[in-house]
Amino acid sequence: MSTAVPATAAESVASAPVGPRVVLVTGKGGVGKTTTAAAMAVESARAGRRTLVMSTDVAHSLGDALDVDLRTSPSWEQTLKVEERLHAQAVGSRTSVAADWGTLRDYLLTVLDSVGVDPVVAEEFTALPGADEISALLTLGHHATSGEWDVIVVDCAPTAETLRLLALPEVLGWHLDRLMPAQRRLLTAMRPAAAAAAGLPMPNGAVLDVIATWRAHMADIRTMLTSERASVRIVLTPENVVIAEARRILTSLSLHGYAVDAVVVNRVIPVDDDPWRAAWNTAQAAGITTITESFHGTPVLTAPYLAGEPTGADALAELAGQTTALDGELPKLDAPVRSQGLRVEAEGVEFVLILPLPLARSGDVDLARRADDLVVDVGGVRRVIALPSVLRRCIVKNAGVRSGELRVRFVRDEEVWPRGR
Repeated sequence: MSTAVPATAAESVASAPVGPRVVLVTGKGGVGKTTTAAAMAVESARAGRRTLVMSTDVAHSLGDALDVDLRTSPSWEQTLKVEERLHAQAVGSRTSVAADWGTLRDYLLTVLDSVGVDPVVAEEFTALPGADEISALLTLGHHATSGEWDVIVVDCAPTAETLRLLALPEVLGWHLDRLMPAQRRLLTAMRPAAAAAAGLPMPNGAVLDVIATWRAHMADIRTMLTSERASVRIVLTPENVVIAEARRILTSLSLHGYAVDAVVVNRVIPVDDDPWRAAWNTAQAAGITTITESFHGTPVLTAPYLAGEPTGADALAELAGQTTALDGELPKLDAPVRSQGLRVEAEGVEFVLILPLPLARSGDVDLARRADDLVVDVGGVRRVIALPSVLRRCIVKNAGVRSGELRVRFVRDEEVWPRGR
């Protein structure tokens, strides 16, 4: 008999929050993810939804697909109206992000100077890491809470960059959580004395305010992206190398708790009697079979290889109209996303932490316990999971992958578990 108990706060959302439907579109470079995202946005807008399509890819080819001049926006709010109910935006490093980072950077420069680091080297050390990713997340968070949109489509960077983007809220939040309490205690006591004891300058209130604000933003964004209102859509072509990468990103997205609501098989060549096309038809049919088997349970959509490049809203709408589902209906943007993230179940006196990891095998997974955290590494992609309080007083008994799920069994540590429980 299993009983579910609360897991992490971000992945135990009771119900879908009020807000727009968010779809992040990603895939290997060159498979047509930007065109797919733009076509989805045009179709959504012409169906009557207030739709924003935004690009987080530094290549920023979204404007080319829409046939508009979509230069990097200088502010959070600035979007370009493409047509009725459709706006677009290309995200770059924001002035407000740079200003916040300037506060932290000044403190870091002071610390590095106090330990004798050359000022030129210190300047290099304190360049804003992940500026584009942080800007993209904060901009997305702004739009998701603005009340202006029914649907937000995000044209993401290729898969590796997308994984860094989606891992950032939890990773940055994890570090900020551990920084804030210690620094707050130091500042609450005698700040000059603490600085003298540590031999380093202590951060002032402005620095801690920036950290706290960023932490709150990251927590909100993480909650939104793992809710029933958000999903990832993977675009691929029916080629073995592309399929292999798509399989890996499915596992990696699941590791971080993100739902994949569909895969889009792009550039499917229409069946033809021409010998050259027939050979491609045969190869693509085999690829599509592999895709449907790999992504079993996830809707598989197909989009045709068109005679010309779809550029502009009308051509994109035509492409969207020719995108079909192999089995069943197209996923509806108005329906909640059904996904099952991290959970913990009680089995007698033991507990089992369960994390969906489709397509993974036990040999692909490395685990490490670090104090109150569980570090999970799948094929070089790592996630640090802050354990629920009930598991912090337990030790790991065993772990393995079964039926697409990582199952980590915990038993009570009698040395720390309260007597009589």
